[in-house]
Amino acid sequence: MMLQIPEVLTKVQVAECLAILDAALWVDGNLTSGFQAALAKQNQQLPQTGEAARTVGAILLAALERNPLFVSAALPRTILSPMFNRYGEGMGFGDHIDNAVRRDPVTGQTLRTDLSATLFLSEPEDYDGGELVVDDLYGSHAVKLSAGDLILYPASSLHHVTPVTRGTRTASFFWIQSLVREDARRSLLLDMDVAIQRLSGTVGAADPSILALTGTYHNLLRQWAEV
Repeated sequence: MMLQIPEVLTKVQVAECLAILDAALWVDGNLTSGFQAALAKQNQQLPQTGEAARTVGAILLAALERNPLFVSAALPRTILSPMFNRYGEGMGFGDHIDNAVRRDPVTGQTLRTDLSATLFLSEPEDYDGGELVVDDLYGSHAVKLSAGDLILYPASSLHHVTPVTRGTRTASFFWIQSLVREDARRSLLLDMDVAIQRLSGTVGAADPSILALTGTYHNLLRQWAEV
């Protein structure tokens, strides 16, 4: 499942975050890479435990907690402290698959990476190139979203960032351990939740069909959730 989640951050929040990030000290992105990633990666990152990353990360995490589509799609158990990268002209990131397990240097927690997320902080017209390209069973999907929008996709996906040829691409990226490990099950639960919300607006939340569907949703979640 690939899912675009619009307006996770408002334009005012994006501007606030960029002001903090632009004033921070960026480092070579390969300081945080494993051996294989380092062969393909050309970008800059913020130290994850630094003040700027933690301040902007807190803004982003608070926004995610308030976003019903993100919560419904990801069913988050643990969210890795957000990280931030920047691609200038000539920078990109070749094909790679994210690590299956990561340790959060901020919280000390270890999590299984079920889902990857990228939140765009630069407007698409401010740079050329820099598309996030994700491969799945249906082909390759190039993603370049408005500032404040987020793309959510399985962390097991092969993906890359095309080279930036003009301007600068700034984004946040992080991983989620979901309550439901399997992507197909998460997709089914999301479809059911969306259907419940739509039908509730038509026939009312107390309608017997809504109560039955809601019961089925929660019974499946009870069976599949890992807590």
